[in-house]
Amino acid sequence: MCSVDNGRGSRSTSRRWVPFVLWGILGLLAASLGCVAAGNPLRGAAATVHPIATDAAIGAFADGGNAVDAAVAAALMLGVVDGENSGIGGGCFALVRLADGSFVALDGRETAPAAATRDMFVRQGRAVPALSQAGALAAGVPGELAALDRLSRRHGRLPMRRALLAAAKVAEDGFVVTPHYSRRIKDDLPIIRRFPEAARIFLHPDGSAPEPGETLRQQDLAKTYRAIAERGIRWFYSGPFAEGTERWMKANGGLLTRQDFRRYAVRDREPVRSQYHGLDVVGFPPPSSGGVHVAQILNILNHFDLRVMGAGSTDVAHVTAEAMKLAFADRTHWLGDPDFTAVPRGLVDPGYASELAAKIRMDQAVEVGGHGTPPGAWTDTFGGHTTHLTTADSAGNWVALTATVNTTLGCKVVVPGTGVVLNNQMDDFSAQPGVANFFGLVGSEANAVAPGKRPLSSMSPTLVLKDGKPFFTVGAAGGPTIISQTVLAVVGVVDFRRNPMEALAAPRLHHQWRPDEVLLENGWKDGVADALGVRGHRVRRVDGLGAAQAIGLSGVEFLPAADPRVGGSARVYP
Repeated sequence: MCSVDNGRGSRSTSRRWVPFVLWGILGLLAASLGCVAAGNPLRGAAATVHPIATDAAIGAFADGGNAVDAAVAAALMLGVVDGENSGIGGGCFALVRLADGSFVALDGRETAPAAATRDMFVRQGRAVPALSQAGALAAGVPGELAALDRLSRRHGRLPMRRALLAAAKVAEDGFVVTPHYSRRIKDDLPIIRRFPEAARIFLHPDGSAPEPGETLRQQDLAKTYRAIAERGIRWFYSGPFAEGTERWMKANGGLLTRQDFRRYAVRDREPVRSQYHGLDVVGFPPPSSGGVHVAQILNILNHFDLRVMGAGSTDVAHVTAEAMKLAFADRTHWLGDPDFTAVPRGLVDPGYASELAAKIRMDQAVEVGGHGTPPGAWTDTFGGHTTHLTTADSAGNWVALTATVNTTLGCKVVVPGTGVVLNNQMDDFSAQPGVANFFGLVGSEANAVAPGKRPLSSMSPTLVLKDGKPFFTVGAAGGPTIISQTVLAVVGVVDFRRNPMEALAAPRLHHQWRPDEVLLENGWKDGVADALGVRGHRVRRVDGLGAAQAIGLSGVEFLPAADPRVGGSARVYP
């Protein structure tokens, strides 16, 4: 049965719009005609890192879909045109506010294979980072496809088959390589060349990277998308894809099996809720560290008048960096998969934030030796390279979805004949306490490798509500800087009254406790870097920090914004 005037996105037809008898008759007629959506199209907005993906989202609105359909279409298309960052071989977190005011937090994070062990990346007593970053051992069980399927079936108005076939056509016909895509491939050329199938697809026969303006075609990925469209996600999780992956893994020293794929399950999570200057902030819970630490940092900043300090000032940079430092110290010790470890809810407690805020001195950086101890640390706990996209519609559905295969082209493994890039999310576990991963993050036993466990993530899909209704959503890509980008975007909109585009364009900073340094993006006011140095900060200047996408609401007008650093795309429909 198709949906009729169903803003919330349920597959059943809304009785608010059609009388009961007519509802049944129209439903049967729609099913017989193969209809997927009817009624007045919803107004909507979308922002992604690539124009083709944004167009896919807008196309979903035009075909009668809602914000969920638009997000699913964009995510599947990004797996084609932005496949170095995300795809069905990776995972995602989706935070959704439905038209009826309820929230959905879908955990499509990858899981460790059943044969994974605590010390699988340790050799002769020392962690070997290369093992968790590239090759057969680096991949976890992908979760994005299962999460998108769940979103589409439960909350969409269009079948996912439509989005899969649209993305398959782009994969087959090809898309124009952007300067950003080309640069990312060039940065990893030596390692990509070690993997024949990835090299065959993403490199020229002579081993060189595609140049901007060239067309990249992915015939195998198109066949995979079409197979899923025709046979459903079982083809992926218990059929030919899972079987082919198991064969490749056995031949190349990997651990993933068909049974691992069969066992994969999307998790429903309870969102993290906090307040910032009287506004409701809704984030994603563990195994994301993003929702917890975006809330924790904002809770600390609640104690400072950033607007009076002035946008771009040394005081704002100093206070924000100190708040980040305190939160990341806690992240290192406490955060992990809540199905395996106790993650304290007290991390987002306002009283705990007051204690941390009291440690900040305005005249100098404070040495943070380690984590704090939030209230109820052991008794009150949570239950069980990247891309971000966001969509919203006039019915009140808002979607913030962050997806990833981790670093460029994940573990560089493409199972022959599938075109699917597998993730390297096993690097997001703590391979050994105190040993940094690719992004320089260190972890504890809370994030140690275990069979079926989900590695800690920095993905931070976030919604901000005023009087119970969403007016801003944001998320980002860029490893641990995702958390800082999200915080700074919220601060820009709330404290400095910027519109979403201005908030994303503003210069950023990042501090993750270890290493003890402030990453300061170019664009801050003259003298800020030197003044931070005087206060005791070690400052490292960088050209850019991450990529964020956002949507705001002004009255009834959507204000989508794509990060200017990566040439993203934001559009409103109609």
